[in-house]
Amino acid sequence: MPKVLVPLATGFEEIEAVAMIDIMRRGGVEVLVRALDDNMDVVGANGITVKAEGVVADLGADDIDMIALPGGWGGTDRLAVDANVQSLLKAMDAKGKNIGAMCAAPFALKAAGVLKATYTCYPSVEDAIKQEGYQGDKYQVVQDANVMTSRGPGTAICFGLAIVKKLMGEKNYNAVREGTLSTFCE
Repeated sequence: MPKVLVPLATGFEEIEAVAMIDIMRRGGVEVLVRALDDNMDVVGANGITVKAEGVVADLGADDIDMIALPGGWGGTDRLAVDANVQSLLKAMDAKGKNIGAMCAAPFALKAAGVLKATYTCYPSVEDAIKQEGYQGDKYQVVQDANVMTSRGPGTAICFGLAIVKKLMGEKNYNAVREGTLSTFCE
């Protein structure tokens, strides 16, 4: 069973994190929810607390098949400067392993130097990223090499489904897509 790390930092976007985690687990992916430090009760951008199951520092690139970052500027700012997350992103990319980020979180990928030539993100975040290749609202999810990006809270289910499709295949993707009435996802 593929393992995906979802790191939570104070100020993360709750809809994105919970939707990704839920959709991936429904699709048969083992999701590892980890905090940046020893505080397992991570408070999101809208005051919702999610309990992490451990810390990012306990995992290396060989322990996981993918890392998927939820957005939210507060959380993204922390992911972009967290030594463990940044090191893990670089190691994952060096091994050609899957990396995902949505909403503001592609900014953290840019900080690590792993954002690819084409990407999407929350509108206006491309101004902070300052990199050509922004796809705007053309797609819900953009895949470039080993990096997958998505736009924001409204595309979180589609992002989770894209991860399920990539890691678990068409059958699991279709089952979760139909079972959650997410036929609006491309």
